[in-house]
Amino acid sequence: MLKAKRPAVLVLEDGTIYRGSAFAGSGDSLGEVVFNTGMTGYQEILTDPSYQEQILVMTYPLVGNYGVNEHDMESLSIHMAGFVVREYQGRPSNFRSNRTLADFLEDHGRIGVDGIDTRALTRRIRTKGAMRGVLSTRVEHTDDLLEQVKAYPGLVGRDIVKDVTCKEPYSWHDGVGSSLQGVPEKTDRLRVVVLDCGVKHNILRSLDERGCEVLVVPATTKADLIMSLKPDGVLLTNGPGDPAPLTAIVATVKKLLGRLPVFGICLGHQILGQALGAKTAKLKFGHHGINQPVKNLRTGRVEISSQNHGFVVLTDTLPADTQITHINLNDNTLEGLSYPGLDAFSVQYHPEAAPGPKDSGYLFAEFIEMMERHTKRAA
Repeated sequence: MLKAKRPAVLVLEDGTIYRGSAFAGSGDSLGEVVFNTGMTGYQEILTDPSYQEQILVMTYPLVGNYGVNEHDMESLSIHMAGFVVREYQGRPSNFRSNRTLADFLEDHGRIGVDGIDTRALTRRIRTKGAMRGVLSTRVEHTDDLLEQVKAYPGLVGRDIVKDVTCKEPYSWHDGVGSSLQGVPEKTDRLRVVVLDCGVKHNILRSLDERGCEVLVVPATTKADLIMSLKPDGVLLTNGPGDPAPLTAIVATVKKLLGRLPVFGICLGHQILGQALGAKTAKLKFGHHGINQPVKNLRTGRVEISSQNHGFVVLTDTLPADTQITHINLNDNTLEGLSYPGLDAFSVQYHPEAAPGPKDSGYLFAEFIEMMERHTKRAA
C-alpha cells in the first residue's frame, strides 16, 4: 500500500524555493545540493559515503522502479542528507527487490522528495554552481529555513572524512569484514592496506576478487602503524568533502611514498596530489554520474567512467616530473596521474564501477603488477 505524501520544500541559499512532496522522512535536512546524471544505481549512490552532507538531485526522471535489495549496498547506511527526484515509483518491479526505496530512506532517517522540477533545478545548479540548501516538511516556514541554510557552513574547509571512516581496523574477505586483532601472518596473497576515507564496498570486493588480502584501517592511522601491518601496497579511498583540510592524512601519505606502492581513488587521488605538493580547488557543480568521458593519454582510449566529486587537483601545481595519465573530456580537468619514481598513481574517477561501466577495471591489475614488481625488488 502506498503511503500518503506530505508537502515538502527545498530552499537554496540564494532564496530559491522548490515545492514538492515527501515520499519518505520528515523534518529538516541541510546539505550541499548537487545533481547526478546516472539513469540507474540509486541504491549504490545513496550508500556511497562520498555523498556525506549532500542533498542529491537525480536528473533521470523516474526513480524507485526497481526497489532496493541487500546486495547492492556500498556501505552499511545512507550517507547523503536528502534525495530529490522528479517522480517516485512506489511499486517496484524487480526479482531482486526486497523493499521499496521509501522504506529504505525511512529506515535510515532520510528525507526523499518528489514532484520537484528537477530539470529546472539542475539548470540552476549548472548556472549558479552547487549551493547549500535544506529539504524540509515544514513548508510554511521558508524564512526560518533560509536562515538555517545561511548559517550552515557547507563543505569547504571542513574535515568530514572523520564522520565516515571506520573506527577500528578490520579485514575483508568474501564480502565479510572481521575485526583485526594484531598483525595477521603473511600469506602468499598480496596484502593491501586500505586507508578508509569513506570506502565503497566494491573497492574492497575488487581487491579481494583479484586475490589480494585486504586490511582496512581508519583514515587517522599513522604511517608507522600502517607499515607495521607489513603491506605490499596501500590504497587511498574515495570519501566526502574538501581534501584541503586533510593535512594529517596527507602527512601520513608523504611518509609512505617511496616505501611501497600507493594507489589513490577519487578523494585518494586528491590526497596523493597534495602529498606530491599540488593544490586542490572546488569545481562549480562537480562531476556526479556514471557517464563521464575520460581519455587515457597513454593509450588514446576513451573510458566512460563513474564519478562523484566536487573538488579537483590543479594540474599546473603538480611537480614537473608528474605524469598526467587521464583527463576529463567534458572540462579538461585532471582525472589521473602517475609518479613512477615513487610507485604511486591515482585516478579521480571510480574504477570499481558500481554503479556504472567497467571500462577502468584494468587499474586494479596495474596496481597488482606494481606491487609484484616492488615485492621482487625488495626480495
